[in-house]
Amino acid sequence: MPHCTKCGTEVAEGAAFCPSCGQATSAAPAPAAKAGGLESNVAAALAYLWIVAILWLVLEPYSKDRFIRFHSFQALAFGIVAFVVSMILGFIPILGWIVGIFWSILVLILWLVCIFKAFSKEWFKLPIIGDFAEKQAGPA
Repeated sequence: MPHCTKCGTEVAEGAAFCPSCGQATSAAPAPAAKAGGLESNVAAALAYLWIVAILWLVLEPYSKDRFIRFHSFQALAFGIVAFVVSMILGFIPILGWIVGIFWSILVLILWLVCIFKAFSKEWFKLPIIGDFAEKQAGPA
């Protein structure tokens, strides 16, 4: 029986993901390249430039690719949450401004991680936001 390359757990033959850590196995379908367009992983990474995410949700062939749709919805939801929290912190004198600095650093780090994971062809889900994005992306 094969083992997960990330955590070492036994994985059933033909399983797409590790039951323990969720790492994709060699049996997992990789995002397909688009004829005449960008590779799915490149388009998904570019979706974290929030305006591009909107374009990917309306332009063919990107709007048909579940991997790109997932990352586009996650990018948009993440951007909205980041903006709203930043606004709230901005209205709180002194303490809010201090926390806002750390919030901005956290948002930047998470944004870069999401871009890297999308480019690496991973279905990286942010807590809560990732579940929302997965539902919006449609069935598998």
